[in-house]
Amino acid sequence: MFDQILLNFPKQFEWQPEVINAQKLTPKERVVVLGMGGSHLAADILKTWAPYAEKLTIHSDYGLPLLPEVDLNKSLIIAVSHSGNTEEVLDSLKLAQENGLATAIITLGGQLIEFAQKNSLPYITIPDSAVQPRFALGFHFRAILKIMGEDGVLSETSELARTLESKKNENEGQILAQKIKGRVPVIYSSTRKSAVASIWKIKLNETAKTPAFYNVIPEANHNELAGFADSAMAKELTGKFFFIFLEDSYDEPQNQKRIMAMADLYQSVGFSVEKIKMAGLNHWHKIFSTLLLADWTSYYLAELYGLDPEKVTSVEYFKKKLAGL
Repeated sequence: MFDQILLNFPKQFEWQPEVINAQKLTPKERVVVLGMGGSHLAADILKTWAPYAEKLTIHSDYGLPLLPEVDLNKSLIIAVSHSGNTEEVLDSLKLAQENGLATAIITLGGQLIEFAQKNSLPYITIPDSAVQPRFALGFHFRAILKIMGEDGVLSETSELARTLESKKNENEGQILAQKIKGRVPVIYSSTRKSAVASIWKIKLNETAKTPAFYNVIPEANHNELAGFADSAMAKELTGKFFFIFLEDSYDEPQNQKRIMAMADLYQSVGFSVEKIKMAGLNHWHKIFSTLLLADWTSYYLAELYGLDPEKVTSVEYFKKKLAGL
């Protein structure tokens, strides 16, 4: 059953990834992760970690990122595709190879494995757990850490297999889904935690098949705030929205004040608001606990709507339509 995927998620942190052709792995000053959809979410999470906030670039498009040539030459290009057949990632990887850039691959199989083996590139094969990429975040996260040589963080995050409490998150998610039902979620976080808010949005989109949006503070205080709270007409248009504020005691103190003030303002004009305190034993525990809550909320919201939480029919249809053009 689908709920077992979420209950078993902490076990992903027991996995010890192995790099094939590790002798070809070239240490670099910078890292570029090529990935689309659920395949780049682990890299997004990694950017919340201060040492990689600036030196990690995530590229979700065709071609190569618009970085100076000197920075590309200093970068390890990691192609991540759960299926191994993502056309944007394949396009970017081939271009990186043509330009003589250092490359590595993380995938389940498909064309990426064939490309890695043909060109003797370093690669990691993630376990085949028969889940969508958004539910394999632990595997992707650990594979990226291994490719980057971050053995210390890899060892530290192994503890998440023991400390994450998926059942606790399930109970909270079931309650939150009831509150969200029939509304459009909007998630706010600090800029530092933008990846967490973004992944909340993605999980609500894909698992609950519902529109969802996110923004960051302080930027949203300078524009979006007015769109929701400044007129009676705006309130009539936005009455179906449900606002989720992710609070973190480690955020910039002034941003913590801004989040509280914005939540209070939205409540004062009659909007539905939920404040979620991000809590955990350390940085990684806090991030993944909050994302497990997003998973369970999305799962129970899908149940309330009578939808299959795993399939993404429209995405698959779009891929086939694109291939036929």
